[in-house]
Amino acid sequence: MKKAFIGISIFATTLFSGCDVLTAVADTAMSTGTTATAGLTNDEVISGLKEALTVGIKNGANLASATDGFLKNDLIRLPFPPDVIRVKEKLEKTSVGKQKVEEFETGINRAAELASKEAAPIFINAIKEMSIGDGFTILKGADNAATNYLKEKTTAQLTAKFSPIVQNAIDQVKVMSLWGGLTTAYNASTILTGKDEVETDLNKYITERAISGLFTLVAKEELKIRKDPVARVTDVLSKVFGSLDK
Repeated sequence: MKKAFIGISIFATTLFSGCDVLTAVADTAMSTGTTATAGLTNDEVISGLKEALTVGIKNGANLASATDGFLKNDLIRLPFPPDVIRVKEKLEKTSVGKQKVEEFETGINRAAELASKEAAPIFINAIKEMSIGDGFTILKGADNAATNYLKEKTTAQLTAKFSPIVQNAIDQVKVMSLWGGLTTAYNASTILTGKDEVETDLNKYITERAISGLFTLVAKEELKIRKDPVARVTDVLSKVFGSLDK
């Protein structure tokens, strides 16, 4: 009987000891494998997201503001205003008209490039003022989640502040003069049709397209930061976005 009791005691000790080992293994697995963002606070994540957007707009503005930054980039190039596309279609039927269309399209893209030189501070200020509730939701979201959040929260503010800069750019590259040449040629060619009144708000058109183009470039930069460790040029970017690699 005594031997049986000793045997049961040894078995129980071994069993509970094994359970302790299994528990320890499970705890280790939980601490290392459940989430890639363990150890990060929401404030750190928000800081990382804002840093990523700041880097994105700086790089994006540099690309957009270069000569041909808009004109020769199919992702963001400003096309002929679609609400008056009949002007383009009519004029392109002649070599002179086609040349005028090309000059105008170059002009509106040059205006966007010129305005983009002053875009970064406006965007960065909007980023700093932007309130983000749950940084983890954005961090773990789509590859352009931070950019989309910025777009949703700041587009109206950006438009109001960017529009005067665009107007100045329009004046510098003489877009209105180019537009006047187009409409004069168009009106002369359709004098018998009665369809000679064409109007479009070029400031609104260029402002909206320029901001949209900048957001497109920011999204590309965000994707780089999410996927390429080399693009994480600050400690906070390495810490926050590096957590996604695990």
